[in-house]
Amino acid sequence: MPDVDEIDHHVLRLLREDGRRTFSEMADKVGLSVAAVKRRVDRLRDIGVITGFTVQIDYARLGWGIEAFTELRYPGTTPVSDIVRTTAGVPEVQEVFTIAGDPDALIHVRVRDLGHLQQVIDRLRRAGDVTGTKTLLVLGSWTRDTPPEV
Repeated sequence: MPDVDEIDHHVLRLLREDGRRTFSEMADKVGLSVAAVKRRVDRLRDIGVITGFTVQIDYARLGWGIEAFTELRYPGTTPVSDIVRTTAGVPEVQEVFTIAGDPDALIHVRVRDLGHLQQVIDRLRRAGDVTGTKTLLVLGSWTRDTPPEV
């Protein structure tokens, strides 16, 4: 496990709140110099704790307001790489989680409307060796962006 202290955790919290926050602003909040904060951020990137910077998008405002999770089932002999390959070719699939047990995969889908969702599910059912699906519509979401306290 990388050596990360409380100041590093504070810097990470500040970046999670606003990834565009300046080194100067973070330095004021953590009580270090701008150069020291930059070194910490660079080190956190170098050791793989920070893997990138991103933007949060309101997809509903872009016309992609429906999200769903679909369980996928495959024959027991299907390699995991085939599961990923089946779903990777479907642009509406946002994430793929291959999991142990039943089902074999859980995918996160983003679509324009319910008709579009039906088309995506039909496409997935025809792809690869899919033997069954179950789809759950997302009504709302909440994300914890901090690790659990141990």
